[in-house]
Amino acid sequence: QVRLEESGGGSVQPGESLRLSCAASTSTTLRKWYRQSPGQEREFVAGLTGSTTTRYSASVEGRFTISRDKAWKTVYLQMNSLKPEDTAVYYCSTDYRGTTYWGQGTQVTVSA
Repeated sequence: QVRLEESGGGSVQPGESLRLSCAASTSTTLRKWYRQSPGQEREFVAGLTGSTTTRYSASVEGRFTISRDKAWKTVYLQMNSLKPEDTAVYYCSTDYRGTTYWGQGTQVTVSA
């Protein structure tokens, strides 16, 4: 079993930055960030696999950066130039031995 814990959320103004962290109880070489706004389905934001393979949704490409520590225990999501439409609960996810695990999420609110 893998435990994931997100942190780093908060309330910021448009144009500001936040860095989210996802700490895992086990090193896994696949980590993804998703987000969910009220009344919306959970959507993919960014993913990191293998050594350096990254993928981003079109809505965050160029503004968000996913990275990790060397031990694959903590994965980060650097979010720059935040917009009100980025407001959501952000979740970290990983697949490990055939099972998908999710964290509890961290709230990000972007408003003037």
